[in-house]
Formats: sequence, C-alpha cells, structure tokens
Amino acid sequence: MTAPGTLDRTGETTIGPRTFAWGTRTFVMGILNVTPDSFSGDGLVAGDRAATAAAAVAQARAMADDGADILDIGGESTRPGHEPVDEPEELARVVPVVVAVRAALPDMPLSIDTTKPAVAAAAIDAGANLVNDVWGVAPDDSLARLAATRGVPIVLMHNRAEARYDDLIPEIVADLEAAMERTLAAGVPRTEILIDPGFGFGKTADHNLELLANLAALAVLGRPILLGTSRKSTLGRVLDLPAAERVEATLATTVIGIAAGVDIVRVHDVRANVRAARMADAVLREPRRSLA
Repeated sequence: MTAPGTLDRTGETTIGPRTFAWGTRTFVMGILNVTPDSFSGDGLVAGDRAATAAAAVAQARAMADDGADILDIGGESTRPGHEPVDEPEELARVVPVVVAVRAALPDMPLSIDTTKPAVAAAAIDAGANLVNDVWGVAPDDSLARLAATRGVPIVLMHNRAEARYDDLIPEIVADLEAAMERTLAAGVPRTEILIDPGFGFGKTADHNLELLANLAALAVLGRPILLGTSRKSTLGRVLDLPAAERVEATLATTVIGIAAGVDIVRVHDVRANVRAARMADAVLREPRRSLA
C-alpha cells in the first residue's frame, strides 16, 4: 500500500492510444508551437494554413523518430509580453494541425496547450487526448469540467499573475493542492490528473532556480510531475545565452528533474533530451543490470 501523499509508482494513466506507467521511465513531450511569436523561435505559423499544417507534420514526424512519447500543440504564445490571440484565430491555428498530425501519427498521444475551453473542445474533437492548462491553479474550473465530460486527462500547471511569495515551495504545493481539489470536484478522476510546477510562469529567475532545487517536494501531491524548462529565459540568464543556444542547460535541468522524481519533460530538442533521460533513467530508475 502506498503511503498517503506519495506517488503510487505502479499507477498508470491512459492518454489516447498509449498507457503511461509512471515511475518506469521518464517520458518526453515534444513541443509543437503553432505561433508566430514563440520565445524559442520555433513557431510554425506561416501565411498559408496548409503550409503550416505540413510543417507541423514534418516536425511531429521528426520528434516521433527522435523518441517523443507525446506531442503538445499550442496556438498562443505564453512568453512574457506575448500578443493575446482571440478564440477564432487560435482555433484556426491549432485545429488543422491536430487533424493533420493525428492522421500522420495515429499512435502518438497529442496534448492541446490552451486556456480556452472552446479551443480544447475543438482540439479533442480533432484528435487531441490531453488538456494542458497553463492556468490550472485559477479559480475557473471550465477546462477541468471539459476534461471530465470528454474523459481526457488534464495537466494542472502552477502560475501566478505576480511573482510574489512569502515561502515559494509551500505556496506552490498549496496552490496545486487546491487546484487538484477543484479538478476532482469537477469530476476528473485522480488518475487523470498530472501536475506541472510552472517553471518560468509567475516566478522570477531566482524563484525558478529555487523550484528546481526543491522539485522533490512535489511528491507530496501524489501525482505525476511534468517539468517544462526547455530553452527558457532563466537558463539564458544563468549562461547569458539566447534561446537557440540553451540546449545543454535544458539537458542539465532534465537530469535534475529526473533525479527529483519528475515523470515527463516538455522540450523542444527531443533527441538530445531523450538521450539524457535514458542515461539518467539507467542510473536512477531502471533495475541495475550488467552491461557486459
């Protein structure tokens, strides 16, 4: 029997065509940004919707070949100072991409990264299997209710409008606990809830480093943890490097996360992170075996 407040490492969550057995290894989520203003410079939006969908399929295939376990599709940048996207535009961006990627990769779980219930609903209709809510700690439970109605899992990410904390880690845990309670009350089974501590969201660079140093504290939530550090500005602040040159820093945070018990890493550079994760898993998670 698993102690209260700890993750049952024998637990599983089915996300579309695949079942994820938590604790067996680290899973890698590839990022597909269908935006013209992604902070990482990898946005796929072109003037022509068909060209955008084709580019997304090509990137999705490459990520699948590189070992991605799930792909996260988003149509609105979440970088600081981003231009808000209205619902019709976000729908026009993401739905054709979800349709095209689902057709090209029928066995790949797909996540929709959005804060808008109508966008999430349309993406699920088009073939998405998971809702990734970057405002999962907000009082509005409409995405949670949608996930419950449609029978899909949901990622609850920590975020705040202002980066103000008296005690960072306990407050993140408390916010996420409250979000989980709202989500359970909305009808989502506990087994369908994933947690993201929100690295880079509503936090200063110092907060982000403190979060990385204390990721293991999130085990008290008892659910799988998703970590998204890929190419983010805190990494650039530490190394004084632009987004395109933050791969090694991302790999370092991937391994730090795995050592702390993270279950999914959300990344731009899939191949490098898959290799780093497999090496870390061989030391930290997989049964010891002879390599002779």
